[in-house]
Amino acid sequence: MKSLVVFGSTGNTGICVLQAALKRAFKVRAFVRDPGKLPNNLKSEVDIVQGDVLNETDVRKALEGQDAVVVALGTRNDLSPTTVLSEGMKNIITQMKSLGVEVVSVCISAFLFWDPEKLPPRFIDLNADHLRMYNHLKSSDLKWIAVLPPHIADEPPTDNYIVTHDKSAGRVISKHDLGDFLVKSLTMPEHYKQTCGIAKPAQ
Repeated sequence: MKSLVVFGSTGNTGICVLQAALKRAFKVRAFVRDPGKLPNNLKSEVDIVQGDVLNETDVRKALEGQDAVVVALGTRNDLSPTTVLSEGMKNIITQMKSLGVEVVSVCISAFLFWDPEKLPPRFIDLNADHLRMYNHLKSSDLKWIAVLPPHIADEPPTDNYIVTHDKSAGRVISKHDLGDFLVKSLTMPEHYKQTCGIAKPAQ
C-alpha cells in the first residue's frame, strides 16, 4: 500500500491525517472543495483534487489510482440536519467498488456508542447522519475501519493511545494521534470491519 486519498482533508482531523500519511511515506492525495484552505506547507507535498463529495464524477477522479482511502468528513460547528456526510460516504463506497479500491478508514461520531435516549438534544440531527454514514459503511463489503473518537483535543502527538473494539476507549484523544491511527489502521487487518474506540490512557 503506497498511496491514499483523504476526503475531508481541510478540517482539523483531515490536516492531521495528511501530516500522518506523509510522515509514513505515503503518496498522498487531498480531496478539497477549496484548495485555499490547505496549509501552505502541505500544498506542495500532496496531490490536490478539487471537487464536491456529492458529485460522483469528482469522487471517482479522486479515487483513481489510489490504494486506500481515509474519510474525515465533517460539518465543522454546524449541527443542523444534513445528509451530506452519508450521501458523500455512499458516493465514496460506490466508486471504491467500481475501481477496486478495498480499504477505507472513516472518522465517525463517538455518540454512536451512546444510548440514543441519552444523546444531548442539540446533537440528535447531526448524529442521525453519522448513523446513516456508519450503516452505509457496515453494509459494504469493503475492508472498512470505523473510528469513533471522543473529544478531539488540540494537543501534541503522543504515539501512546488505546484502541478498543465496539466500545469507547476513553474521554479524549489528540487530533494528531487520531490522524495517525486513521492512517496506520489501513495496514492493520485486525481492525478491518471493526468499530474502534480510541483515546489517550487515563491519567
